[in-house]
Amino acid sequence: MKRLQHLYAPLVDNNPVTLQILGICSALAVTTSMTTALVMSLALIAVLVASSMIISAIRHHIPSSIRLILQITIIASLVIVADLMIQAFAFDISQRLSIFVGLIVTNCLVLGRAEAFAMRNPVGLSALDALGNGLGYGLVLLIIGFVRELFGAGTLFGQTVFPSVHDGGWFTPLNLMLLAPSAFFLLGLLIWAIRSVRPAQVEPADYEISIEPNRRSP
Repeated sequence: MKRLQHLYAPLVDNNPVTLQILGICSALAVTTSMTTALVMSLALIAVLVASSMIISAIRHHIPSSIRLILQITIIASLVIVADLMIQAFAFDISQRLSIFVGLIVTNCLVLGRAEAFAMRNPVGLSALDALGNGLGYGLVLLIIGFVRELFGAGTLFGQTVFPSVHDGGWFTPLNLMLLAPSAFFLLGLLIWAIRSVRPAQVEPADYEISIEPNRRSP
């Protein structure tokens, strides 16, 4: 049961996006539709799990002086494979994702789990930790993608949900939802909602301001 905690804890309690504020660039860029959010999530999960397992398996043979270089090399190789797979089987989505699949290499979530967890734990635990963090990341992207696509285009996964006025329907798409600032505000609202329900996730203040009542001199 304790091992499974590495899988389900990152979904809400220790979510890499809403709690650790990692990997938010893709949340702003690829969540204009559920399709791109899902493909990006699957690509990151695959890279994260594979890189964590490989790094964990060879961790005792990695000199500390070159560990970061080696980790980045492994992650970059897996990202290239993932990008080529998407181009081969989902070329249109690959075009819509543009450079953001390649930027998984610079995603601090992937390198962070490799350095903080996979380098210190066996393969099985590293795989569970990577899968849990990947699912937590993907969950946030899908939530934001759901809101942006539904209210920005009236569709989900490209299928009409709210008939647009352009097609004789009643719904007027909110173009703001298709712009990057909307993802920023939605992510902020999601973080606020989670921390309102779970106050333990609120960081303590860096300093306290004390206001003392004015004292009159005798």
